[in-house]
Amino acid sequence: MSNHPLLFSASMMCADYGHLEDEVRKLEDAGIDAFHIDIMDGSFVRNFGMGIHDLRYIRSVTKKIVECHLMIVEPLNYVDLFADIGVDVLYVHPESEFQTSTTLQRVIESGMMPALAINPGTSIESVLELFNVVKRVLVMSVNPGHAGQAFLPYMEKKIRKLISLQDDYGFDLFWDGHGSPENILKYAPLGVSGFVLGTAALFGKEQSFKEILCGLREATR
Repeated sequence: MSNHPLLFSASMMCADYGHLEDEVRKLEDAGIDAFHIDIMDGSFVRNFGMGIHDLRYIRSVTKKIVECHLMIVEPLNYVDLFADIGVDVLYVHPESEFQTSTTLQRVIESGMMPALAINPGTSIESVLELFNVVKRVLVMSVNPGHAGQAFLPYMEKKIRKLISLQDDYGFDLFWDGHGSPENILKYAPLGVSGFVLGTAALFGKEQSFKEILCGLREATR
């Protein structure tokens, strides 16, 4: 597990698309660490997420880290596309294809950070070998595809187990799905390295992005 400060990524599928550039600027000013882009194909999950044009635009207006979470089938076919756009971190799902190790190797060769996202129903044991390859593991505390879902209580044991494996395998554990202030305050001290922030903590609130992020950082210091 890294010794860096807690990292916060903004889930941009929750942003106000009528004022997208303004949202990006406000998030940067608030001190967000990264922009999290959900790409969905309507097949791997029953929803369509952000488009390639959205991704290109956000990449063009920020120098912050841009991370893509691919919820698509056969992600190997698209690794080069995301590398060409300038994505920094690429999360792929082992459930989405047969040879995830091949895809992760291609991500490495492309110069992006290799990262793995795992669904609530996917056992740790079934993906253990892939931990040798990736730099980040994104644990889904909800079933992927839609914002605003409730935390699945049975995920607690899995999250604690993943926290305990970080040092052995050399990955950082990130949290996606109902990253509420309560969950951040509970799990950050246990060793979760970063959280994807959506409607549970960051978007659609009365407080400004800066007030929210400053409050979270102060509370987890």
